[in-house]
Amino acid sequence: MPLAIHSLYSYPVKSCAGIRHERIRVSGAGLEYDRHWVIVDEQGIFMTQRRHPRMVLIQPDPRPDGVWLKAPSQADCFAPVAQGDQTAVPVTIWGTETIGADQGDDVAHWLSHFLGEPCRLLHVHPQAHRLASMRHVTQWIQTHPDWPQSFMPVDRHAFAFADGFPFLVTNQHSLEELNGQLADGGHGAVDMIRFRPNIVLQGLEPYDEDHLAGFRTAGLGFAFVKACARCPIPNVDPGTGETAPEPGRTLARHRQFEQGVLFGMNAIAALPDGDHWLQVGDAIEPEFDF
Repeated sequence: MPLAIHSLYSYPVKSCAGIRHERIRVSGAGLEYDRHWVIVDEQGIFMTQRRHPRMVLIQPDPRPDGVWLKAPSQADCFAPVAQGDQTAVPVTIWGTETIGADQGDDVAHWLSHFLGEPCRLLHVHPQAHRLASMRHVTQWIQTHPDWPQSFMPVDRHAFAFADGFPFLVTNQHSLEELNGQLADGGHGAVDMIRFRPNIVLQGLEPYDEDHLAGFRTAGLGFAFVKACARCPIPNVDPGTGETAPEPGRTLARHRQFEQGVLFGMNAIAALPDGDHWLQVGDAIEPEFDF
């Protein structure tokens, strides 16, 4: 396989179904519309598949003026993005505080009915400025002074409601190795979308990403600032919303490290001014970090 982008995914509503793209606009904040909406419970705590696996059955279709939501046995629902002044609703994502804008009662009732408990939908607030971990970004910049693109200043890497960074990058051959290990144990193969990446690379050896500083493509730079420790979400079947012990159990046997069970790399981007797109098949230039 050539060194290239294998596939691209976005997840407009955090922890709901993903969308596979052939081509998508990209900015320093991530792929277009990625995690621009989040569902919160009555206490304002963000909800995920970790406790609500049925969320994966909610299929979002984002538009400039809002998002359509589809789910089994429910009529489709459109949540328009509020115009004008929007009340800032505090929300904390894994210890980092940000703000969202409530999207109204209609979509709240729709989501509450499907998920079986009261909840609300928030859209990223126009004044939100949630930053990728400056500790990890600063450490990466200090240890890679010769990288051609600039990732400075460290407080430029703002994004919406993703867990901790604007991008998650994975390696298709790492998944193929995992699927081989699953087959050896008598288990079925899994799709990459279970790991909820944004950018999937091909042409690398399995787990080469462990040894990369990042990669470049079409003048854009992506820095691998932190390995991704996995939670149980890959055990949720995206087609049914049901959970099982695999692939997490097999992954843990082979990829357990001090930081956790690792699969994929969290990343930030350095982009020149202008409009930028990523496309499946775009050539990549990996930068090894030996």
